[in-house]
Amino acid sequence: MNRSNVYISPARERPKLKPITAWRHMQQLIANKEDTEQVFHIIEALNGDSALKDFDRFLSTPEGRSRLKKRDYLPPILDNHEPLLALPKGSVGRTYVEFMEREGLSAAGLVAESERRSAAWREIDDDLLWYGNLLRDTHDMMHILTGYGRDALGEAALLGFTHSQHGGLGISFIAFMGGRQLAKAAPRDARIQDVIREGRRNGKLARRIIEQDIEALLPRQLEEVRRELNINEPVAYRRAHDVIRAHGLDPYEAMAA
Repeated sequence: MNRSNVYISPARERPKLKPITAWRHMQQLIANKEDTEQVFHIIEALNGDSALKDFDRFLSTPEGRSRLKKRDYLPPILDNHEPLLALPKGSVGRTYVEFMEREGLSAAGLVAESERRSAAWREIDDDLLWYGNLLRDTHDMMHILTGYGRDALGEAALLGFTHSQHGGLGISFIAFMGGRQLAKAAPRDARIQDVIREGRRNGKLARRIIEQDIEALLPRQLEEVRRELNINEPVAYRRAHDVIRAHGLDPYEAMAA
């Protein structure tokens, strides 16, 4: 890939695989699934040069090059709830804000969690950092676009979707371990592994969300956008929720640990 117009800081060290570090952070994430800071540590420990390869793929598309030129920064847009709530019911933006307020989340909160890493990492301000931030800032929007909720199973399935779109051993490892842990807690007929496989399959079939102009999608109807991006319904995920409820359990609490 020709990166003649792209700045990659010479201060960046070639990433090394650190499986022991990843395992340690995975244990912390298993102990507390809300400790999403651990996700960033696991990805850093296992992804190697996959981020640069994914960035090259992004730059190979007209949409990606256009987004880099624009260098949009989503958190202030996504955290400005009043205009998004004024959008029509069923729109991407309004559905997103309703989700974020219901879950008590903010785009700025995810930024803060991702920046609890080394000062050296934060000092590297280049185009690859911008791309990594863009991936981070679209995570909660991907919940809306894919239909996977923020319960533990929804997060694991969404990571499977994300891995199919972007690669990276770290993301794949988290999705795998998440499915493995959840299968221990869920009723067997919920078929948890089918849900993770569905997430991976849906991610492979869909157009790459990272290449879309998220701000332009906000006023559009969610179902229309899903059709346009070829995002399939999360059938196995919804079936698993139905099975879990049929066992008298709450899918948001039964597998929370």
